[in-house]
Amino acid sequence: MVDPAKRFSIEGKSVVVTGASGAMGSEAAKALGAAGANVTLAGGNAAALEEIAALPELEGRSTIVVRRPDTLADAEAIIAGALSAYGRLDGMLVASGMNKVGLIQDQSVEDWESVMDANVKGSWLMAKAAAPVLIEQKHGSVVLVSSTRGKLGHPAGYSAYCPSKAAVDLMGKTLAAEWGPHQIRVNVLAPTVFRSELTAWMYADDDKGRAVREAMFSRIPLKRFAEPEDFVGALIYLISDASSFMTGQVLYLDGGYTAC
Repeated sequence: MVDPAKRFSIEGKSVVVTGASGAMGSEAAKALGAAGANVTLAGGNAAALEEIAALPELEGRSTIVVRRPDTLADAEAIIAGALSAYGRLDGMLVASGMNKVGLIQDQSVEDWESVMDANVKGSWLMAKAAAPVLIEQKHGSVVLVSSTRGKLGHPAGYSAYCPSKAAVDLMGKTLAAEWGPHQIRVNVLAPTVFRSELTAWMYADDDKGRAVREAMFSRIPLKRFAEPEDFVGALIYLISDASSFMTGQVLYLDGGYTAC
């Protein structure tokens, strides 16, 4: 019998992380490096990527591609960077994305399109760029990032964000079905609120922050928001062979929010 712990090993795997300078992407990259993976850090902020690459967890285990998946050429350059550095592609986390909040009567078409492009088109472009490599290898694990808002609506101007994340959910299922015969797995991580620059105000000890937390915690059984490190266990599971029979799933990392 194979040692169960060894099935969770990602030692030596080549993993691409887009949005690597963001809250989730940077934490994911550090965890992957600490677990022994070789990580290709992709993002638009060169200085931030260099700072992350210099961390002890990633020193000697990372390469940088200063690109966001805005175009197919960008996505292909990210994949090419991983292949140039490590010779193969074993896993990919598409953690790049964005939100622009606005009630539908106020939001511009341009803002709506920018959210859809970042969240849906960017994920699709990364999958398209990785497809030839993964299909030739006949293995690989792709992890897309969605949100609980791919399942649940929101009253405060999320008519771009919620549909974009629902599209990511269905993209993951569709690619899992399409790539299954090639032994390529595709799953989706769907978090709720987690600490980042954009959500820091929700964690603040002031009237506004406390009011939001009180309302949210009434729906979250664990009675707290997430920290970026709350997601790394699920990510390592999905990248590793421990999840070798798991594909096409949306994994909610939400403290029980979608259960209520």
